[in-house]
Amino acid sequence: MAQKPTFDYDIIVIGSGAAGAPAASILARAGKKVAVVERGTFGGESPNWGDMPLGAMLYAAEVFYNAKRAAKFGLRTNALNYNHPSLLSWRDTVIKRTGAGGNRYYYEKQGISVFSGNAHFLSPNEITVNRRHLSARKFLIATGAAWEKSTIPGSDKIPYLTPENILLLTRPPKTLFIVGGNATAMEIAYLYASFGTKVYVAEKANRILPEFDVEVGPIVAEDAKVSRNMTILTRSRVVALQKEGLQKRVTYIQGRQQKSVRVDEILAAEQRVPQTDMGLENAGVAYTHQGITVNARMQTSARHIFAAGNITDPAIQTHAVLTQSRTAAHNLTHRTAIEADLTPNLLVAFTFPEVAQVGLNEQECIKRDLRYKTAVAPLTLTARSNITDCRNGFVKLIIDTKGVLIGAAIVAPHASDLISELSIAVRHRLTAKQLISTPSCFTSWSEATRIAAGKLL
Repeated sequence: MAQKPTFDYDIIVIGSGAAGAPAASILARAGKKVAVVERGTFGGESPNWGDMPLGAMLYAAEVFYNAKRAAKFGLRTNALNYNHPSLLSWRDTVIKRTGAGGNRYYYEKQGISVFSGNAHFLSPNEITVNRRHLSARKFLIATGAAWEKSTIPGSDKIPYLTPENILLLTRPPKTLFIVGGNATAMEIAYLYASFGTKVYVAEKANRILPEFDVEVGPIVAEDAKVSRNMTILTRSRVVALQKEGLQKRVTYIQGRQQKSVRVDEILAAEQRVPQTDMGLENAGVAYTHQGITVNARMQTSARHIFAAGNITDPAIQTHAVLTQSRTAAHNLTHRTAIEADLTPNLLVAFTFPEVAQVGLNEQECIKRDLRYKTAVAPLTLTARSNITDCRNGFVKLIIDTKGVLIGAAIVAPHASDLISELSIAVRHRLTAKQLISTPSCFTSWSEATRIAAGKLL
């Protein structure tokens, strides 16, 4: 009888971010011999330069902005100012409190072996890390996605920022040009504009936040212009970057006109690319330029190798990454497999006001040739808008021919919280009639949901 092959580990997790870390912890608690390999900063994007530090600074920016405009409420805040080193100290406190940010001991104290370096597959069961050979019965690939290097002419000759390093600036720049108008780009735009930076945003599409419902981008753009003095350049393509003294000149084409502007800093934030350079061919793992191909069980074309997170789809946000990670961990340890249920699709942008969307948006309904009906309730119809003097935003609901909610979009303060009710409604096929009859606090923002549902009837 042939002897079973022996391996160094039961499971090797490649990547220690939001896709790798939860799975590694679950696997270690299940008694598996686990190793984590990390090529960059331990903890990955979310605690080091993504959700947590950006969220911490955005919260400070929101408090600062709201305090500055509080005179209308009878509060004297004219002399209000901020200290940027203290802001960075707050950012660092938040990173430290996650436990995972830049911290290999976070994994070691769970009994997980830790290796720093690039993982490269030599065969389906063997990788090399800094010339060290490691083998495992199974693998989880969770290397995520990185912001694509700029291909704009001149970008190879001048320094530019990415969302991975912009929060390391020791002080806000006087002027900042952002290439890209997606959720991350707009969050960073609001952050720096709130602290006095003159921000330019260039987006190739006909509106910013093109991944959201068609009505979202224009209202956020208007707010960005009026409240934060941003310059929003839609249908704009950057064609050249040049050094000009201590500054940089950005040349762009808007419509048929070529224009240019001088700025202190440039942020390239157009798109992310999956980190697939690890010898996947040697392991029999299929992938494309969009990432590793997986089934609903997070299994790759090699049955013993799983993948989760932005390596499978650069566009998904952290909540979906965590779902995939937990699904992969279960299937790596159980014979009865489960599937990752990412429906309904949820997208959030922490702009001011926040943006949240769940299920189908109107463009997707049109593409699928669905019969649908929409209703929009401006925030100004709510008591909360009157109480807070926040008048910019809406709740939009989309129903099918049976009155079942199939999608929703919110532009409002705390939209990331408000969307939870609508996520449940879409997933469990609630109707507009059921939404109306669900009690909501009269002086809360959620009243806008009830008003929108009422319009549908």
